[in-house]
Amino acid sequence: IHDLLPTTLLYTASLFKHWGINWISLSPDGQWLLTGSEDGTARLWSTANNQCQTHFQGHESYITFCHLENEVAFTCSADHTIRKWDVMTGRCLAIYRGHTSIVNRYKLRDVLEEEEMEEEIEEVEELSQDFLVTGSTDCTVKVWWVSTGRCHQTLLGHTGAVLCLILDAPNRELFSGSTDYTIRTWNIVTGEQLRVFKEHQGSIICLEVRKVAFFPKGVAAFVQLILLGREKYRRGSSFEEGREEKLGTQSWKRIFNKTSP
Repeated sequence: IHDLLPTTLLYTASLFKHWGINWISLSPDGQWLLTGSEDGTARLWSTANNQCQTHFQGHESYITFCHLENEVAFTCSADHTIRKWDVMTGRCLAIYRGHTSIVNRYKLRDVLEEEEMEEEIEEVEELSQDFLVTGSTDCTVKVWWVSTGRCHQTLLGHTGAVLCLILDAPNRELFSGSTDYTIRTWNIVTGEQLRVFKEHQGSIICLEVRKVAFFPKGVAAFVQLILLGREKYRRGSSFEEGREEKLGTQSWKRIFNKTSP
């Protein structure tokens, strides 16, 4: 584990009983580390003593992604399911079934997003409850109710595996990146596909949304989307501009218009 400013190695730890760790998730306070493994299990570790506190068993294939959410954990797996766990007991609380291939990522509407979203969509009773979004190798994105495990929406359009997701809850929008070289924007309420970005020449493996507010002559805001692809380029998308900038020897910053088709 490294400190980013400055870049300094803080400590190393050997987490035994695991092999082929595919994903790690650190709690906000830094006290707990969740790992997902090729052995089909997830484990919760104390960063204070490197001891395994909870063992999560139940998946029938390897874990692709895992994340801590307060007192629960979520795992995605190649067994086509997502599972919700009690982090203290290791008990499986819910299984989300519906994908027909590997589940690669999930995104849960978090507390801050929930508060913002309620103001924006208070007239939409359907989205008054917590939901999560998942992306799969079956080329689909699914929206699930957390409490019931029921699939609310299946978003169709990608022709390749969906590898990454970003949820912009206040604007009711979801961004998905795929091996079909595209990023797609969806209306999370209706499931409608809003836009397709096709500038990459490789798989989209990471998405990031940044909201920046500035105040010349009033109040304005824009969303910046940072896209990382396998093509060895970095392309950033500021929805207010329409330019392309070179960032380095083999790095480019591509700017899209948010209203483009």
